[in-house]
Amino acid sequence: MEASRGNVQKAEQRTGMKKTEKTNKKRSKQDDEEEEEDQLFNLNNKSLEEDDDLSDSEESVYSGLQDSGSDSDEEEEKGGSDDEDEQDQNEKSTVKKKEGPEEEKEVKKEDEYDHDTSDEEDIRNTVGNIPMEWYKDFPHVGYDLDGKKIFKPIRNKDELDDFLEKMENPDYWKTVHDKKTASDIVLSDEQIELVNRLQKGQFGDVNFNEYEPTVEFFSNDVMIHPVTNRPADKRSFIPSLIEKEKVSKLVHAIKMGWIKPRRVQDDSRGRFYDLWANEDSSILAKHKMHLPAPKIPLPGHEESYNPPPEFMFTDEEKALWEQQDPSDRKLPFIPKKYPSLRQVPAFSRFIHERFERCLDLYLCPRQRKMRVNVNPEDLIPKLPKPKDLQPFPTTQALVYRGHSGLVRSISVSPSGQWLVSGSDDGSVRLWEVCSSRCLKTVPVGGAVKSVAWNPNPSLCLVAVAVGSAVLVLSPALADKQVVSSSERLLSAQQEEGPSEGSQPVVWSETEGEELNQGIRLKIQHPKAVHQVTWHSKGDYLASVMPDHSSHLQVFIHQLSRRRSQNPFRRNKGLVQAVSFHPIRPYFFVATQRSVRIYNLVKQEMTKKLQANSKWISSIAVHSGGDHVICGSYDCRMSWFDLDLSTKPYKMLRHHKKAVRSVAYHRGYPLFASASDDGSVIVCHGTVYNDLLQNPLIVPVKVLRGHVITHDLGVLDVTFHPTQPWVFSSGADATIRLFT
Repeated sequence: MEASRGNVQKAEQRTGMKKTEKTNKKRSKQDDEEEEEDQLFNLNNKSLEEDDDLSDSEESVYSGLQDSGSDSDEEEEKGGSDDEDEQDQNEKSTVKKKEGPEEEKEVKKEDEYDHDTSDEEDIRNTVGNIPMEWYKDFPHVGYDLDGKKIFKPIRNKDELDDFLEKMENPDYWKTVHDKKTASDIVLSDEQIELVNRLQKGQFGDVNFNEYEPTVEFFSNDVMIHPVTNRPADKRSFIPSLIEKEKVSKLVHAIKMGWIKPRRVQDDSRGRFYDLWANEDSSILAKHKMHLPAPKIPLPGHEESYNPPPEFMFTDEEKALWEQQDPSDRKLPFIPKKYPSLRQVPAFSRFIHERFERCLDLYLCPRQRKMRVNVNPEDLIPKLPKPKDLQPFPTTQALVYRGHSGLVRSISVSPSGQWLVSGSDDGSVRLWEVCSSRCLKTVPVGGAVKSVAWNPNPSLCLVAVAVGSAVLVLSPALADKQVVSSSERLLSAQQEEGPSEGSQPVVWSETEGEELNQGIRLKIQHPKAVHQVTWHSKGDYLASVMPDHSSHLQVFIHQLSRRRSQNPFRRNKGLVQAVSFHPIRPYFFVATQRSVRIYNLVKQEMTKKLQANSKWISSIAVHSGGDHVICGSYDCRMSWFDLDLSTKPYKMLRHHKKAVRSVAYHRGYPLFASASDDGSVIVCHGTVYNDLLQNPLIVPVKVLRGHVITHDLGVLDVTFHPTQPWVFSSGADATIRLFT
């Protein structure tokens, strides 16, 4: 206190201020003196000087932020009020006396507060551990040691300020409001990590190992140095007096008859088995396979000795009962009427029947057979509804009439605008699909076994199998560019191969009338050709000549070089149909009972598919190339998944007669089969890219319209290349379009 007064007097001598405003002047002068002592606190002293101009109410509000027990300020106020008339000399003398030691203390204080700022104030709550909600409606929170109120700091934040701080302050998420000190505390990274560990149920200490190996202190091994040398308790081998007293009380109660022990059942009496007891409580009922005996139904009115008149038999009912077999009778007896119970004679077979019933129920074994009751409808796989699988052809739209003989083969152009058909009447007809109009009729001089339109859209060519020749037609039903490219392909010269004797296949160009009809090339084969098919690129053509005695059954022709090749040296069976793989260099050859897949690049067989049918009639390859479908003359259709197995994934028996032709759609998940029963069955066949998911095969529509002629129905079927339409040709000399 003396040091503070000396400082005040020095400040008064320097400034010459009045004594009436002593308190405020002392504060400002104390700040000036601190400026002289230490230059580090200039900015904070300015803020204190500005705070001197505040009103008394504001000072009271901010007083909660200051030290509650600042002795120097209180002494200054007391000195200013009580000792106003005190002489300056006495004060100067006291200051001079204390001046030396106070300067040393001030130097020490400077060292103590080197790492702190002058305006930082201790706002720690000294109230104690009391609920803060007691002071919710008051401007202060408790009292300090001198009994003065500790005022709450001013918080002018509203929700908008809080939201702005949340948006702008990057440390907002780790800021916690302390209710005791009414301040915001920013948590450090170590504290946040500790909170996260505690929330996860982990230990607070990172280095604590919760899975330390257990140390067995007590084991059966005799240790040299035991865990404890404390001798055993005395109570472990001395009888307990409390237990002795309890036992003596129980013995006394039994002697006096107050407690009766359980009676031992006497087995001298015979044990009898009650036939009519409730079996649910017996030991047998606990057995898993136990089957309780059926109960006899309660007696009815007809079993009474004096039954009502309506239960008595008439003469007709009695004669009928006597004629019936005992097992067919509704009642095993004839109801009779007696005036009293004494006159009722003993039932003639009563004892005998009761004895037989007892034998049946209790002496003969009864076994519960675990039979699985399966509803037959549950065994049928849940297939989607046909409405969900649209589009697919449903109705007959057009009929193409003009042929006089049965139409064996049809084919659609890649654009889907034109249709070609070959018939036994010796003609090939070209149709417009949309109008069913016959554009051109080409007589070929024999029954047409097969026709095939070139699948390459940049070419316009048709291959026709007539007798032992394959004719290449140029129908000129396309743009000039397509027609010119087709002409260039046909005008290529034949290569001169090595002379190996007489070639089995002879290429020749047509002349005269045939050339005018559009027939450009004639490929003569040694035997009758039954099928022709194109490669997807349009340059290669395969022809089939079924023959048991020769290995010359399949030829592959190349138009651009005009050469033919027999890919097989040996006879592998009677070849029925061939097909090119749509993407890879594979060649499918269907014999009577199997389908062989050959790699044309490696010139080897890669797979052999067993069709499980007697005679394969046709083959079709999916546009993806991984699925094959085969039709057979024994009314079956085999679906092969080439990635799955060499055996059929599914056998379809939809038709009642021989399956003549099968076909896949290029774009839609549809395939169709044509049969001699006069119907075309369209099925939905979705193929998934996932190898683990099996194809979805659902029959969706049976298309009828062809008339069965000479026991022959639909002979060929093919899909439109872009639309979900199907064409069918039949023995009734018509072609039908279903849309």
